[in-house]
Amino acid sequence: MITLFLQPVDVWLFRDGRPFDAGSAHRAESMFPPYPTVIQGAFRTHKLILAGINLGDRSNANKQTIANLVGGPDTFGSLELRGPFLARRENGKPVRHFPQPADAIVEKDKISLTSAIPDKPKSALKTSQVLPYLFGLEQESEKQDAPFWLSQGALLKYLAGETVRGEKSNSLFEREDRTGIGMGAARVVDEGMLYEASFIRPCEGVGLLVEMDGYNEPEWRQPGILHLGGEKRMTYFKPENVEPLPAAPEKTDRFKVYFATPTYFETGWQPADWGKFFAEPVELVGAAVNRYEILGGFNWIADPDGSSAHRPARRFVPAGSVYYFEGDALLKPGLPQQAITDFGAEIGFGQTIIKEW
Repeated sequence: MITLFLQPVDVWLFRDGRPFDAGSAHRAESMFPPYPTVIQGAFRTHKLILAGINLGDRSNANKQTIANLVGGPDTFGSLELRGPFLARRENGKPVRHFPQPADAIVEKDKISLTSAIPDKPKSALKTSQVLPYLFGLEQESEKQDAPFWLSQGALLKYLAGETVRGEKSNSLFEREDRTGIGMGAARVVDEGMLYEASFIRPCEGVGLLVEMDGYNEPEWRQPGILHLGGEKRMTYFKPENVEPLPAAPEKTDRFKVYFATPTYFETGWQPADWGKFFAEPVELVGAAVNRYEILGGFNWIADPDGSSAHRPARRFVPAGSVYYFEGDALLKPGLPQQAITDFGAEIGFGQTIIKEW
C-alpha cells in the first residue's frame, strides 16, 4: 500500500449527511475527518483525470469506460483504502490522531482520560442479557465542552489501561464559517439565497493520512495535487512512511474493539452475527457507542442533473466507539482490510484497534 498525507492548499469543506440547498437549509456543517467515501470519490476522479477521461462526456460509451477504470456507483473496483485518519507531522513524520474513546472517564483536571472499569451489575441495577457488564459505576467523570483527540501512542496506552492526556480539537484544526450567495443558471445572484458553510482549516502540519492500494500510476508515488471535498478544494498529497496500526493480539480471553473509522451494521449498533468477523465464538459483554452518524451520497451516473441523485441514508456507528468481548480476538482470514463492518470494508470503513482488557 501507498500511504499518502493530504493537506489543503487553503481550507476543506466536508458536508455532513443533511440535505443542503441554498434557500432550503441556510447552513452546511463540515464533518471531520470525512468519511472514506469522500476519499474514494476524490481518488477515483483523480485517476480518471490522469487517464485523460473527459468527465463532461455523459455518453454511454464514456460511462462504460469510466466503469472499467474505477468501478460503478455501487462497486469499488480495484481501489482499497484505509482511513482517512487525522494526522499531524511530528519529528518529520505524520502521526495519526484518533477520536476520544466513548468509554473514557474525564479526570478532575479535565484533560486526563481513564478507561471506564467494567463491573458486573449490582442487584439494584438491571442490564439486558446482551450486555451483562456496566461501566464506570464507581467512577466520576467531569463534563466536557467537546471530546478530545489522542495521538496513536496515547490511544494505545489508554487501551492498555493507562491514564493519558487528551488534546483539544483546536490544537489540530479550526472551524471557519463563510457566507455565500446562491447563483442561478445564468450565474446571476438569486435573491434570498444566502447560506453559510463551515470550513475546516487544519493547523500547521496537520492533514489526513490515507493508505491506498489498487491504483498504480506513477503519479501517486510522488507529490501532487488533487481536488477534495465540497467546492473541489485543491489538496496537496505526498507519499509518506508511517508507523502501521497495531495487529490484533494472537490469543486472548477478553478483548475490546476500538473503532478507528466509522462502521455500518445492517441491524443497527451491532451486526446480526459477530461470528461473521471472528474465527472463534465470542460474546459481547459491554459497549460504549457514541450517537449514530448519517451518511448518504449521490449517484451522478444514474442522474447526471442531480435532481434525484441522493442515495438512501445509512446510520453509522461513529469512530471512537468501544465494544467489549469475552473470547478469542482472532479475526476471520479473508476479511477485506481486516475490517469489522457490513459495508465499505474495502475503502476504509470499520477499521479497528483490538486490545486485551
